[in-house]
Amino acid sequence: MNDNELSKKILPQMLPGIAFLAFPEQSQLLLSELKNRFAFDERPANVYGDLYYFEDKAAFLEKSAGKLPYWARTVMLEPFLLNFDSIGSAANHLKSLQRNWAPYQYTCFRRAQLIQKKLPYINLKERKFPLEIPQSQIGLYSLIDEHTLIASAATSSFLPAGTLHFIEDHENPPSRAYLKIQESLTMARLLLASDLPSSGSSCFEAGACPGGWTWVLVGLGASVYAVDRAELAPSLMSNPLVKFQAHDAFTLTPEEIGPVDWVFSDVICYPERLLKWIQVWLESGLTKNMICTIKMQGEIDWPLIAQFEAIPGSRIIHLNYNKHELTWMWKSIVN
Repeated sequence: MNDNELSKKILPQMLPGIAFLAFPEQSQLLLSELKNRFAFDERPANVYGDLYYFEDKAAFLEKSAGKLPYWARTVMLEPFLLNFDSIGSAANHLKSLQRNWAPYQYTCFRRAQLIQKKLPYINLKERKFPLEIPQSQIGLYSLIDEHTLIASAATSSFLPAGTLHFIEDHENPPSRAYLKIQESLTMARLLLASDLPSSGSSCFEAGACPGGWTWVLVGLGASVYAVDRAELAPSLMSNPLVKFQAHDAFTLTPEEIGPVDWVFSDVICYPERLLKWIQVWLESGLTKNMICTIKMQGEIDWPLIAQFEAIPGSRIIHLNYNKHELTWMWKSIVN
């Protein structure tokens, strides 16, 4: 019997639950969010590495009002178990459901690689910025043992296993924070249909030192009004696209800055202060796009995070390059 014949005979076991894939080394933040944001106290029925399966999907969706946790890089929305006899039969069954599949592996790594080679190609490598993420459904699967996998064709992310990593530049950026703005801009393009800053774009960056975000923006051709108490890296201070002001950026009013296409902040401050600053900018009408990092101070104030989320035209996500923080992004809905 060949693999095609065998794949027709294996049947998946549909599961009633939902499975959340945590970001690496951030499982406790995911579990804390489920409990404290959604009051979802159910213990996971199974744990597969960083993948947490809960049996009562209906209870979760009722408590969450259909929202999904930020600290899940992707979610298996319709999980199933598949018992298979061969690598080819596993791949054929997945292909019969849809084209695009990405692996998450915590065991049987070589076997998973062999299955992936038999699936249609998707890019699992580090990416070069800038890039555009296609809005194509991508399934997720994970081997539990040599002959069993858990999978879902329906997931919550357009990224393979919810993962995005960039080819790093170890010489030119002033700090590794540049990776956060690269991912933020990529996701704003995907989720909000925002155009990337480019030649002719004007940007204001609060708390810009040492200049990782500014470095990315001028690399795209945009001009940057950078404000911080300390100067940026020398190469940026001498860049004609950069205007620097030594100041507390949060005490400058939008009217003092003037109209800009983008406002950015990766400032370490209390979320309450950031929210008030954002609201001042939104009320001014002097910008069209904003990206800000919400820095957490101890336990997360979920009602406060909900106020960020409630701002029309905005999205909150957890980046692959975030740690104990979230990223808020906004695009004006006014033409």
